[in-house]
Amino acid sequence: MTTHLTAPSLVALFLLVTLWNQTSADHSEVKLSNSGICHDSSSRSYNRTKNFTPFQSLEDCLDAGGRLPKGQVIERKSSSSALNEYRREHFGSGWADTDSDCQNSRHEALIAQSTGQVTFKDHRECIIRTGRWISMYSGKLIHDATVIDIDHVVPLKWAWDHGANEWTRERRIEFANDPVNLLAVEASLNRQKGAKGPGEWQPPTNQCQYLSRFRRIAIKYDLAPNLVPPC
Repeated sequence: MTTHLTAPSLVALFLLVTLWNQTSADHSEVKLSNSGICHDSSSRSYNRTKNFTPFQSLEDCLDAGGRLPKGQVIERKSSSSALNEYRREHFGSGWADTDSDCQNSRHEALIAQSTGQVTFKDHRECIIRTGRWISMYSGKLIHDATVIDIDHVVPLKWAWDHGANEWTRERRIEFANDPVNLLAVEASLNRQKGAKGPGEWQPPTNQCQYLSRFRRIAIKYDLAPNLVPPC
């Protein structure tokens, strides 16, 4: 006997599949909350976090300036070969607040690079809300801090692959928060760049300025400056 689905049954099946796919997708993304905390699906606050910026991985969220929920740690791989693999945590758990003034290095970079007065999220003046930034990567004027990523000019993974794997943890944290290596740019271009070196990616504008800065940082930290293309 052949069973034929009625139109209402087909509609119900379609809605069920759509809902299942949406639920699966929602739980695969990492949520950066307005308070700057990265919640993956294992976080107790994951489902309660409604206002957030989505990321594909926990490391991407930490790279963008987020921090782990209190008491949560990144699971470490047990194999000895994993010790030489890049992980964001090798450079610290997100942005550091080295002077304990509640402004981590992301927000200090936003303040330093704003060409106008910044405003804060609240009276504590820890989190920047607005300012006036001109992206070196595009020349565009940006006022909303939530659409800005702080880019590591020399990406952390690129640094790891070119010598930072032999550094102490303290030196890697210093590198990850060095203002010379931090640029306020639009999130879209920072994520397009990813961990690519200057031979694979350069910004749409100001390429010579970008290459000069990349080379200066590579020389400072002895990270294969000979691999930086000439301008």
